[in-house]
Amino acid sequence: MKILKNIIITAAMLAAATAICFILRPLVPTDTHVPLIYVLAVLCVSRLTEGYFYGVLASMVAVVGVNYIFTYPYFQVDFTVTGYPLTFIVMLTVSISVSALMTQIKMQEHVRLKAEKERMRANLLRAVSHDIRTPLTSIEGAAAGIIDNKDVLTDEQKEELLLNIKEEAQWMVRMVENLLSITRMNDEGTRLTTQEELAEEIVSSAVVKFSKRFPDIKVEVDIPEEVVIVPMDPILIQQVIVNIMENAVIHGESTTQVKVTVSANETEAIFSIEDNGKGIDGKILPMLFTGQISHREGETYDNKRSMGIGLSVCKSIIDAHRGKVWAENKIDGGAKISFTLPLEEEEQNGD
Repeated sequence: MKILKNIIITAAMLAAATAICFILRPLVPTDTHVPLIYVLAVLCVSRLTEGYFYGVLASMVAVVGVNYIFTYPYFQVDFTVTGYPLTFIVMLTVSISVSALMTQIKMQEHVRLKAEKERMRANLLRAVSHDIRTPLTSIEGAAAGIIDNKDVLTDEQKEELLLNIKEEAQWMVRMVENLLSITRMNDEGTRLTTQEELAEEIVSSAVVKFSKRFPDIKVEVDIPEEVVIVPMDPILIQQVIVNIMENAVIHGESTTQVKVTVSANETEAIFSIEDNGKGIDGKILPMLFTGQISHREGETYDNKRSMGIGLSVCKSIIDAHRGKVWAENKIDGGAKISFTLPLEEEEQNGD
């Protein structure tokens, strides 16, 4: 499929260059512009196809085409024309150099994206290794307390320890889900394979999943009457919405209500999750999506595990979808986190 696509792009660019030259022929007294137009076509081929082959092939075809179509005697291949051997060599050299340069630029971009992905994975693993000790220690301590003192503890004390085990286990489940999201994204590459999904269905699934864990939190959903179809990875975007909703409750402290809003303009869909909690500390707002919050010692928010981690995962997923994410405090209290997703899929050109 990729080979066919590359062949079609190469043929289309060369055909377009030929058509432009024919259109300009009666308008321009000389043919000096012809090689430049073909070099531009080679540049486009190199930019839109994979590897060196198609750019070099386009270079060879362009040189022969210029000689055959636009060099006297017309529609004959004649490399003996005065001055043409030098023109041939220069044009071929320029075309191949342009092709090689564009391929090298694409390779460098690929290396940069790969390095960014590895950096994101390393940051997440560092954050996990730092935070995961606390719930494991708490679970182990609570379980040991019940086992070693089962004849001494009251039913209320046992229930309290069991609830603590449950809460820590739930946090670890969230962490594993985040790790799976990152693994899924890394396995599929920085450019995700997306499919068109109804925004309403994704939000509904996320709300159902959230409500199972927080049945006492009131959830309001505001979705436009018109159908909003968005290209996305549905599992990852659902995880983003759930992460943000859970953070609104866990870190909002006084949160009793969460509202999910979906809207759309001509180019993107906007998802917003807002709560009526205490809002976000202004000190951590600038670094909310970096995954580094839990590493700051001696601060009042040091024990709020997974806030930075969960939201850094969300940002990575949104970035991979070519969207944007941001957070703000509402004037009337509470926090609001929004993210966008493009309504059109990006052309896959093999960069």
